[in-house]
Amino acid sequence: MKRNVIVGQSGGPTAAINSSLAGVYRTAKDRGAKKVYGMLHGIQGLLQERYIDLSEHITNELDAELLKRTPAAYLGSCRYKLPEIHEDMGVYEKIFEILNKLDIEAFIYIGGNDSMDTIKKLSDYAIITGQTVRFIGCPKTIDNDLALTDHTPGYGSAAKYIGTSVKEIICDSFCLEYNKGLVTIIEIMGRNAGWLTGAAALAKGEDSTGPDLIYLPELAFDLEKFIAKIRKLLEKKSSVVVAVSEGIRIPDGKYVCELGNSVDFVDAFGHKQLSGTAAYLANFVAGEIGCKTRAIELSTLQRSASHSASRIDILEAFQVGGAAVKAADEGDTGKMVVLERISDDPYQSTTAVKDVHKIANDEKLVPRDWVTKDGTYVTDEFVTYVKPLIQGDVSPVMVDGIPRHLYKPGFQEKL
Repeated sequence: MKRNVIVGQSGGPTAAINSSLAGVYRTAKDRGAKKVYGMLHGIQGLLQERYIDLSEHITNELDAELLKRTPAAYLGSCRYKLPEIHEDMGVYEKIFEILNKLDIEAFIYIGGNDSMDTIKKLSDYAIITGQTVRFIGCPKTIDNDLALTDHTPGYGSAAKYIGTSVKEIICDSFCLEYNKGLVTIIEIMGRNAGWLTGAAALAKGEDSTGPDLIYLPELAFDLEKFIAKIRKLLEKKSSVVVAVSEGIRIPDGKYVCELGNSVDFVDAFGHKQLSGTAAYLANFVAGEIGCKTRAIELSTLQRSASHSASRIDILEAFQVGGAAVKAADEGDTGKMVVLERISDDPYQSTTAVKDVHKIANDEKLVPRDWVTKDGTYVTDEFVTYVKPLIQGDVSPVMVDGIPRHLYKPGFQEKL
């Protein structure tokens, strides 16, 4: 690698996103890149010429190890939708003017579906205009919904946190007795894909019954059948725990969370902000049955709990970061690194690169045969798929009893 590399982070963070950043930085330096720049707040920040030289912040191996264990996007993230090339050539001209000024050879973007749309458009523009910058996508999303990859870095750690938290909530729910029972509704992230919510099944084991019901957004949600299930369960047990995706919808396509309030905020990619599904269902159950209910929204804890990260996830995130640089150095562009599973037992995976045009703006959903016939739980095949991804732990670097992260004095102000 004879010139410079620039890397950015986009979309919702994960507990493993900075491990990919560390992989990009280490591999780029090992392959001879003169400088590795970091975009501050992704492509949106780059358009404002906001970037840093990462060598000023990752100065030794301890910094790199701390970075792997640091939650949230170290460089700052964004949700910025590039216009179509024919709609606004000026945006692209400005981006490439900045890239050329920085003598960029490879542009690495760590993100999910919408981020791959950015890689697709930039690589297309480069080809059309004869630019030599190479563009590679580095997968990242707790949603696990990117096409052509077995799974995405970030998902394993989120699944580990969800399985652990649901198990702990189940233990807590049996502490007290209530005359008419207790129903706990746990809301888990997932707009259209139920990979995260399905991970609640990991709570089931020799020492835990696991959640009683799991509802994914891939199937229509029937309120009447739901309340009937709850009534029947309360006849047998004093505590019922239900895991639901934030994106479950009733048969007419309306989000359940919209039944309780309006969803006003829509991001640059047209995604509605979903919240309140558990609260609505808890109130609905309380009103219909008269029992005590609790609504628990895991929210951003699912993606920021680096203290509960999966070792497999952190290692694979670092691996795909390095593979992205390697692909660019060897001449690839308009591609995304993917993870391919070789075996489950023992678990083994490898990396490859795929055409980003076949990935951007697509969504990988949970297969129908990985959900029970009545749509209220996931099957053993789902658990077999996810269990290898949550294995191992990554010990935080503890200082005064609290994990230490890689945030240098003054760096957050720069962001």
